[in-house]
Amino acid sequence: MTTVLQQAADARGAAIDLAAATRAEKDRALLLMAERLVERAEDIVAANAVDVNNARDIRQPSVGSGVAAGRSDGQSEAMIDRLTLTPSRIEGMADGLRQLAALPDPVGDVVRGSTLANGLELRQVRVPFGVVGIIYEGRPNVTADAAGICLKSGNAAVLRGSGSAFSSNAAIVSVLRKAIADAGLPADAIQLLDATTRDSVKELMRARGLVDVLIPRGGASLIKTVVEESTVPVIETGVGNCHVYVDQAADLEKALAVTINSKTQRLSTCNTAESLLVHIDIADSFLPLAIEELVSAGVTVHGDPRVARYSDDVVPAVHEDWGKEYLSADIAVAIVDSMDDALDHIRRYGTGHTEAIVSESVTATRRFAARVDAAAVMINASTRFTDGGEFGFGAEIGISTQKLHARGPMGLPELTSTKYIVSGNGHTR
Repeated sequence: MTTVLQQAADARGAAIDLAAATRAEKDRALLLMAERLVERAEDIVAANAVDVNNARDIRQPSVGSGVAAGRSDGQSEAMIDRLTLTPSRIEGMADGLRQLAALPDPVGDVVRGSTLANGLELRQVRVPFGVVGIIYEGRPNVTADAAGICLKSGNAAVLRGSGSAFSSNAAIVSVLRKAIADAGLPADAIQLLDATTRDSVKELMRARGLVDVLIPRGGASLIKTVVEESTVPVIETGVGNCHVYVDQAADLEKALAVTINSKTQRLSTCNTAESLLVHIDIADSFLPLAIEELVSAGVTVHGDPRVARYSDDVVPAVHEDWGKEYLSADIAVAIVDSMDDALDHIRRYGTGHTEAIVSESVTATRRFAARVDAAAVMINASTRFTDGGEFGFGAEIGISTQKLHARGPMGLPELTSTKYIVSGNGHTR
């Protein structure tokens, strides 16, 4: 048995014990995990420095490249920022685990129950999946988040982070496993796979029977690969080409606030707006204001020919712009002749994540909400609200864009399945 399959088998053994753990036992482990992260922050930061230095070395241009040494683009700087851990960020990771401990335990919740005509008592209760595999990129803080959410929901976690964060992830997992064991739960409930080879990803995706579900967290190419190649059931998450549609009945002040916040509040998230659609009847009033605000905020506006007439700052949009998840200071802007045109555009280019409408017309907002196919629809509100924390779930493993099992922000209940418990008194059929 390969290392990956052995780790998955060890996780499955741990999952049996974890499924029966009480809330008090799991919360005690989470609090101890948080405490140990803070205590070992210096060691974790030192391990993280190895990853950060390696990332900076990779970014150095080769001799003769024509690029000044040490120079990098914005995306590389953003990647290094996401990779970097500091004592305050580790404290934030610990706070996340403490918040998990304060949340209700979904395991054992009765989804529905009844007494049948024959006297059998029927209950459908929440139970853990068992073993959850998570494939993710970049941020090492995801390691603690994912381990904690899986533990709280009674699942063992098999984690496959990126190679760029392997030293950081190894240090974090070492701390978490020791804390779990000291709390009286099986350390094998958290497994970190080798990220120095792609073989570990392939084996994890083929570990059907040992791993119950896979959750990919990352860019479009990662998610596409896992969805298409995995034999383990996959919950598809997070690619977001989110639109803001400014209707003809929009309040200009609200429309401007929603547009700017949706695009600029944070650039590198899946719930950031990447496209803006403006009804032709309000374009003259709204677009000059919106373009000026976006450009002032450092955003490059990629516009269709009708949008380009409003400002010399508009860059002509190409076909690829309409379906792109930029994750950068860019936005694609188009004028539409009707709501139907906006809906058609969203159906063609949207990713089923979050779509927003700004309008004072109840008829328009209801029609938009009914006809848009997305995990979340925002009415006169920023796309940035599609988030487990903002929805009051307290924790989130990702945002599902599929339609089976879970859709939208995935909190603790979404990391459970159900089983029926039927109680009788010698009943026979």
